[in-house]
Parts: sequence; structure tokens; C-alpha cells
Amino acid sequence: MTTSPGPEVLRYTAFSHDPAGGNPAGVVLDASALDDAGMLAVAAEVGYSETAFVVARHERTVDVRYFSPKAEVPFCGHATVATAVAVAERLGPGDLLFRTPAGEVVVAVAAGPDGVPAATLTSVEPHVDEVPDEVLAEALATLGWAPDELDPDLPPRIAYAGARHLVLAAATRARLAALDYPMDRLTALMLAQDLTTLQLVWRESPEVYHVRDPFPVGGVVEDPATGAAALAFGAYLRSLGPAPSLLTLHQGDDMGRPGVLTVELRPGDPRVRVTGEAVPIV
Repeated sequence: MTTSPGPEVLRYTAFSHDPAGGNPAGVVLDASALDDAGMLAVAAEVGYSETAFVVARHERTVDVRYFSPKAEVPFCGHATVATAVAVAERLGPGDLLFRTPAGEVVVAVAAGPDGVPAATLTSVEPHVDEVPDEVLAEALATLGWAPDELDPDLPPRIAYAGARHLVLAAATRARLAALDYPMDRLTALMLAQDLTTLQLVWRESPEVYHVRDPFPVGGVVEDPATGAAALAFGAYLRSLGPAPSLLTLHQGDDMGRPGVLTVELRPGDPRVRVTGEAVPIV
């Protein structure tokens, strides 16, 4: 009895031009033969925070699903960037339409300033909600953050642009750098509130932020570069009042995998865009 080989899994890093930076993602360009259990098994074997599975494609329309090593997630920014670049390397640059469990996402792929392919995602329409007091108290206690360590000008919110993220702003870079938490306790809170990550931020300037994203529900302590959270963060900032049209988010520095996410807010368009490079991991 012979066992059929598994699907080809490509490996890319997103939001960096350096394979040692950014956020690694698995990409399966033909997952048509895999069921849910098969996709979850592949994602667990790959071991990255997410693997994207193209379950169908017609020309430049791509049906895609995303799995962490533990569960399916409705949308993943860095795996979308990686998949879009992989598809564009085979079909050529231009616009792609990703049909995801969270809705349709337009992705434009072009060469970046240094010639490395870059993808720009346009989010589904976002929304931002207040954080219940008891949820905020549990999140801070789990992280070991005191209320007075938050930036008073950036209030806690839950932001959505394809997935839900709890946004907490640290008052200092040192507070952001000291990340330590019990995974089981934070996982329980996030599952109860349907949160994909926590978007922890520190404001260097109105246009520049440093961010970290605990992702215990995906089976990892921290995500190195989180496109979905960057989209949600853009919506969050705009909900507070006038915001810069371009934001630069630095993520992964504290993990030794630096990446850069560029967030764009266009007047008159409630959606948010995030751009990042992607390169294969050899």
C-alpha cells in the first residue's frame, strides 16, 4: 500500500525583504484535495502562526482559508501577503481578489522600491467597539500591566478589520518590551471574547508605532508581523479622530525578526490598507 504525497507547501516571510525577518507563513497553492482536518494537520506540521490554503482559483480570483497550528482563523494578513506574492510570481503582478471566510479582500501586487514584490491588502469594512471593564481588567492582570502604564491618549478598544483584536497602548517602550504572560489564562480570555490577537502598541510619533501581538490562541506566544491587526489598528486610530494618512508599524524587533507594515487611510474610504513585502524562505 502506497501513501500519496502531501500537498506542496511553500514558505515565505511577509513584511520583510529578509528571509530572517518578518513573519513566516506556509502557502499551499492547491489545497483542493484537503478537508478541514487535512489543512489543520498541514498547518500543525508547518508550525508557523498561519498557513494559507488556496482551495480554489479562477484566473485572479482566489478562494483561501487560513489555519494556525491549532485552529482555523477567518483572516490572516501576513499569510495573505505571502500567498498573493506567490500567486503573482506565477501569474504576474496586478490585482487579485481573495475570497476569505471574513469576506472579499482585494490585493494588489507590485514591485517595491527595492524590487522585492510587495502586496497591498484592502480590508473589509472595519468597526471599533468599547472594551467591557471586566475584559480590560482581566487582560491587564494577565499581562501584568498596571492601568497607569497605559497611554491615556490611546484608550483600549476592540478593533475589527477581518478579525477582532484588543488594542492596548503602552505608555513607554520599556513596558511594551517586557512581554510575559501565562498562555492558558490569556487563551481563555481571548476565546471567550473571540479575539485573534492582542495588538500591543507604543507610539513613537503620530506616524510611527512599535507593536507586538500575543497569539496564544494560535499556539504561539507572539506573532512576528500581523497584517490583520495592522488593518484593525488603522481603523482604531481613525475612530479616535483625524489620523495620518500613512502609518509605519515596526513589529518583530523584540523577537529578533524585524518587519515593517505600512498602513494607509484614504479619505472617504472606511476601509484600511496595509502593504508589505514578501520573499521565499529557502
